[in-house]
Amino acid sequence: MSNEENAKETVESTETVESVEKAEKVETKETVESAKNKVANLVSSMMSLKEKNPKVFFGAVGGVAVLLLIMMMSGGGSDSSSVSGPVIKNLAVGQKYVLKSANAYDPSSTVRLVSVPGSMAAYDDTEEADRNGACQHMAQGTPVSVLEFQDAYGKKNAFVKVQIEDGECKGNSGWALAIDVQ
Repeated sequence: MSNEENAKETVESTETVESVEKAEKVETKETVESAKNKVANLVSSMMSLKEKNPKVFFGAVGGVAVLLLIMMMSGGGSDSSSVSGPVIKNLAVGQKYVLKSANAYDPSSTVRLVSVPGSMAAYDDTEEADRNGACQHMAQGTPVSVLEFQDAYGKKNAFVKVQIEDGECKGNSGWALAIDVQ
């Protein structure tokens, strides 16, 4: 091949690339204009429907809104996991655990020990003795040992009698929720 032939092929390939690019630009402009025209036609037909027959227009808008609401509220597939909360550990009598409030995010919150399992007044601090009573509000992380269990509300071992193993209340016992003993 001579230099002249190489130059001719280069010019031809450059012209071909330029013509393809121009054709693509023209096609994209036509598609954009076509899409704009379709949207404009749709909007104008909806506006004319609104003016000519508002009951049908607003009925259609309401129907679309209801369908969207149903789709949003229908939930996910069966593969989604359910929300789970704290789980009660399999506690054993005689084992040592620590108190930790499952429902509190504040590390300075306390766990309440009561004298009777499931007592309704367990969190009623109306009496002065209930607020300042010794060894009733235990700090999280207090080591305890399990003495016995109590079933309540159809749940097995819902309450646990614990004995405090450390601190100024060592040796005292009280009932706590099983979920608070971990």
